[in-house]
Amino acid sequence: MTTGVPQPLQPPALTGADLHPSVSDPLLDTMTFLNEITLRYPDAISFAPGRPHEGDFAVSDVAGLIDAYVGHLRRSGRSEEQIRTALFQYGETAGQIRELVADMLRADEEIDISPDALVVTVGCQEAVLLVLRALFSGPDDVLLVDSPCYVGVTGAARLLDVPVVPVASTPQGVSRTALRETVERLAAEGRRPRALYLVPDCSNPTGASMPTRDRAALLETAESLGLLLLEDNPYGLFSSCRRPTLKSLDRRQRVIYLGSFAKTAFPGARVGYVVADQRVHRVGGTGLLADELAKIKSMVTVNTPSVSQAAVAGLLITEGGSLRRRNEAAARHYQETMRRVRDTLAREFPPAVRSALGVRWNDPDGGFFLTVDVPFPADESALRTSAQDYGVMWTPMRYFHLDGGGDRQLRLSCSYVTADEATTGAARLARFIKESV
Repeated sequence: MTTGVPQPLQPPALTGADLHPSVSDPLLDTMTFLNEITLRYPDAISFAPGRPHEGDFAVSDVAGLIDAYVGHLRRSGRSEEQIRTALFQYGETAGQIRELVADMLRADEEIDISPDALVVTVGCQEAVLLVLRALFSGPDDVLLVDSPCYVGVTGAARLLDVPVVPVASTPQGVSRTALRETVERLAAEGRRPRALYLVPDCSNPTGASMPTRDRAALLETAESLGLLLLEDNPYGLFSSCRRPTLKSLDRRQRVIYLGSFAKTAFPGARVGYVVADQRVHRVGGTGLLADELAKIKSMVTVNTPSVSQAAVAGLLITEGGSLRRRNEAAARHYQETMRRVRDTLAREFPPAVRSALGVRWNDPDGGFFLTVDVPFPADESALRTSAQDYGVMWTPMRYFHLDGGGDRQLRLSCSYVTADEATTGAARLARFIKESV
């Protein structure tokens, strides 16, 4: 007999099979695991996060940067109503500070492009997402990556169901021979390599930089293969050796340039950009790839937050349109912390010990990262032991490999620590390695 009392509705039952396969991909658990272990061991010295050093950040600066942008708008003839709209309302989808970003690229990277070829994004991660969504249109399209590769790119590709194929790398960057062989193999299989993602300057995760002489050669190889290059350059200003970007050498619109203010300004703004000056031919006219990316962005984030753009713009205005000089002190800090790490490892592992144990590390000329070879599996279990018993954290390199490599390597980020922490942390790491053999 029914009582007439409504029965509570049961929530819908979902299984993993009901969700997109990417949410079950171990790759997407990487950042969650690293954040969890960082919170669990707050006293450990961490070489894990790829964050800029916070020593020079001041809370009071943010208001001053916005004021600088407001002053710029007033000098440009904007009314108070227009300025209010620029700060408080939805803005242009492609970005309202494109002219300033274009000026900065001209000054800092010798990249001479029209502001119309720029889209200002919510961090570089959105730029990656927009580019992948625009370029990869069919099931046979393939993204190539310089391996080992930044997980943000491979993770974004997974979300979009874009197949990713690694290309073997050298200590100086992607191998052109391996690139050609990979493209030819995929073409023979009926697949279409569309683009190669790479970080030519102080790459994440290895810290490697491509020599200048190889950059023009890579552009020629890409031209002969009909391949676009996705150049990501978050660390170029922190190298002790200035090299031309691929985009500054690009004469045939072969390079899509991905940039970010996360490292050169501050990550809290979440402002990045993409330079996409490739021509797109349609019935009825020709436009820029940037225009197509803006269409996609309008359905993803609508526009990059106006206040964030204002803060970044204020910094560009305050620094005279260039961020190179402003980042000289940060570059010296990163080079010093990296030198402290290498010097400590060299002291703890003299050549004979190094050779006997199989411990090695590379020697980047700047940026945030270096890698260390160790004589044991550098996995999550080893990281927990390192954090709990030795007070030092790092990132397993296996996260950055698509082909099963990196099992006995770890990545050290030297950006977030102080110089003294770099020395102490490297000594703790050396003890952990010695006692783990």
